[in-house]
Amino acid sequence: MYSSRFCLVALTVGLAAWFAAPSPTKADEVRGVVKSVDLKNRTLVLTEDGTHREITVRANANTAIHPGTGKQSGLAALKPGTHLVITDTLIAAKIDVEAPTTAAAPPAAPRSVLQGFWYNFRHNLFKPLLLFFYLGFLVPLFHVKFEFPYVIYQGLTIYLLVAIGWHGGEELSQLDPKLFGSVFGFMAVGFATNFVIGIIAYLILRSVTRLRRIDSATVAGFYGSDSAGTFVTCLGVLGTINIAYDAYMPVMLAVMEIPGCLVALYLVAKLRHQGMDQLGNMPDEPGYDRNAKPLLVPLDSHGHGDHHVQEAIEDEKKMALEEMEHEENGEDEIAAKSASVFSPKLLHEVFLNPGLFLLFGGIVIGFISGLQGPEVTRADDNFFVTLFQGILCLFLLEMGMTASRKLRDLRTAGLPYVLFGLLAPNLFATMGILVAHLYSSMTHTPFALGTYVLFAVLCGAASYIAVPAVQRLAIPEASPTLPLAASLGLTFSYNVTIGIPVYIEIAKQVTRSWPVS
Repeated sequence: MYSSRFCLVALTVGLAAWFAAPSPTKADEVRGVVKSVDLKNRTLVLTEDGTHREITVRANANTAIHPGTGKQSGLAALKPGTHLVITDTLIAAKIDVEAPTTAAAPPAAPRSVLQGFWYNFRHNLFKPLLLFFYLGFLVPLFHVKFEFPYVIYQGLTIYLLVAIGWHGGEELSQLDPKLFGSVFGFMAVGFATNFVIGIIAYLILRSVTRLRRIDSATVAGFYGSDSAGTFVTCLGVLGTINIAYDAYMPVMLAVMEIPGCLVALYLVAKLRHQGMDQLGNMPDEPGYDRNAKPLLVPLDSHGHGDHHVQEAIEDEKKMALEEMEHEENGEDEIAAKSASVFSPKLLHEVFLNPGLFLLFGGIVIGFISGLQGPEVTRADDNFFVTLFQGILCLFLLEMGMTASRKLRDLRTAGLPYVLFGLLAPNLFATMGILVAHLYSSMTHTPFALGTYVLFAVLCGAASYIAVPAVQRLAIPEASPTLPLAASLGLTFSYNVTIGIPVYIEIAKQVTRSWPVS
């Protein structure tokens, strides 16, 4: 057994070395030739020297632009064909005009879809972010006696949520007020898209799996929401490959988390109206008992309460940042009767859960601080922006451990459910890209490539913070193990390793095939 594990480790290390060795090292500086400049959105497209990749760079009020005359200038001074050196390529800190020393290289031949995916796959799969995820994933598989302290996970999650909000709010403060109308319209579209995705997920689960209807409805709610962990991982990936995104996307993360909660509550309310018993069984399902009494401990997918289920409930509370050092009286008790739909307590859980509160708080603070100028935000940027990638690596170490442990809960779920957790993200993410591009075309609002990718991730991910808390409060009849097994063990693992490169390539093909006028 140990020799097989050694071979697996050796194979993993060998593949990592083979994949990663040819990859060019990404530095903070990038040299290239300007292809186009968008003064309205303060972005420019650069063709990188050597690789001939097109990189989208966003400038803001803090960007120092040196046109070579000794004085600072604006984006208008940068013309197509100008050779530049850009420092911090996601949001440029400094842009220097440089005289090219050699003749311009011939344009690179366009890649096919498969070549583009293979390029993104090779150059993203073994970045430090994902290597930490793989390391964590191997901990339970190799039975390493290591447990990530919960207080550290809690601290990392708090940091990442506040940092996303801070940076998004800071960038929002620089947004042209004329664009707010289209931005709010896009948020409404995102909300509606995730609600529809939740309904579609329920219909698919009912068609291809043998889950109880209440479990299908709960899982559908998870997929009608989004994942903060997948979102921050995507931000990290986009940062390492120099793909820009629009400033308001962190707000989209908060907005698109809510529909899944509403989908689950709506579907379960319909099931109760149709005669579901107190154990979550419908009249045509095995185990139905109209006179059944509600249990104090929720049931697993087979209608049995056990110690493993109780552990799953505790895991849900930890993932949702609701494991408190000092519990309020009665807060940790599981109600014998389901909370009524849209009760004040339930609405509080939907709209003021810890994740949403911290994210919105960071956005508001970043926005107010950004309005006061770079002198106010510079010191805090050193903490919330500079340290982001390193903190994200530790977060993914813990998420890898959690995702690996959740796979054991899939043993009784069946192959169709496993396939759903792996294939559904591709369907929902592609839907998201098409919806975003349709909105962009109808409103004549150009989106950065990273915006398409992040929107795809918000559509293709599954919740592990907001919806589990709502399920525990309002849907105790549903299995607490199956939804997280799919959302963390399958969908999260797929998205952060393979899904993001796939979505990048789909977004490129869609925007090239149907350019926005």
